[in-house]
Amino acid sequence: MLASSAECVLCGGRVKKFGRTAAGAQRFRCAECGSTSSSRVRRDDVARRHELEAFLSWLTGKHTQAEAGKTAGISARSFRRRISWCWSISPRIPVTGEIYDQVQLDGIYIGSWCCLIAISPAGVIGYQWCDTEKRAAWEALLARFPAPAVVVTDGGTGLLSARKYAWPYTRVQRCLVHIQRNVRTYLTTRPRTLPGKELRQLSLALTRITTTTQATAWLAALSDFHQRYRGFIYARTYRGQHTGPVPGWVRPGQKSWFTHDRLRKAYMLLERCAKHHELFTYLDASFDCEVASTTNRIEGGINAQLRLLLRHHRGLPEEHMRRAVEWFLYLRSEDPSPPHRLIEKRHYRPQPKNPIPEEEPIGPELYGHATTAEEGLWNRSGWAGRTH
Repeated sequence: MLASSAECVLCGGRVKKFGRTAAGAQRFRCAECGSTSSSRVRRDDVARRHELEAFLSWLTGKHTQAEAGKTAGISARSFRRRISWCWSISPRIPVTGEIYDQVQLDGIYIGSWCCLIAISPAGVIGYQWCDTEKRAAWEALLARFPAPAVVVTDGGTGLLSARKYAWPYTRVQRCLVHIQRNVRTYLTTRPRTLPGKELRQLSLALTRITTTTQATAWLAALSDFHQRYRGFIYARTYRGQHTGPVPGWVRPGQKSWFTHDRLRKAYMLLERCAKHHELFTYLDASFDCEVASTTNRIEGGINAQLRLLLRHHRGLPEEHMRRAVEWFLYLRSEDPSPPHRLIEKRHYRPQPKNPIPEEEPIGPELYGHATTAEEGLWNRSGWAGRTH
């Protein structure tokens, strides 16, 4: 955290008040070099705070650097130079240890990176950078927080595996909108077969369920669908009896495959979620808060705004894109500290890197590239035997 005292303009030492001048201005004296000054005392804490505020105002807004510089009365180049040190500040959301009733989890890809985000009803509680949404990355994020009562997720396999390990007793609510999208991917918006049309209507009815009675009726309809079309769902086609073209997803040498494979996958998705009680957790009255049935809050309120932010500042290097995402999430956390409290001297006064001396190899030199007189190669000066 930045100190509130001023610094000497000559040696950078700490200064203290040292009376007043004849004109009544405050005089300061450096405790290190003994120099006094009244008007040339620099307050880095104040200047850096205003520069960081200007940086965040531009970064989280939609104005260009030229417009931001015009507001400060400087050019775009001067504005970039003035805020260049602000990119070195990497905000971190502190972990409070609070046990939340529900947590929503989702990921967003930024360039070649993926940012895993966790939010509670009060705001963002944490994030994790990784390359893909794999189990190890999700475990690193979930391990920071106590297990909540319920977690709302889109159903990624890496997240579900990490949740079983980190939060084994946490209830799961699958995002109903994502389930509808997955079923639509398998069946398309206009299925040709009658079972496909019925299963498509069952998936669309998920987001219209508001009571436990409706949920029970939906589960009964899914069970009835399985009883009526069981043979259709598990019908198989054998290579020796097949006369048409073989589907592209069939492996070479595979003797048989499911005839209606995409419809079967759509049904198995709904059946698996219903079996694990992940569809209607939001209707459980035992929770102290209202549980969301979708991840729309994190996708619409966080991910969509992040994409809009990066679109306003398109062209940023990947490292600056990551920093913009971190500031966006930090400012939308539950109780963020004022940004200027994160400033440290190392951010705007980086320490010089000590060069590492290269060790010369021990032993005779095998091959050299220096010019030697023996080879007739050296730097010549003056007369070199030329005649006019």
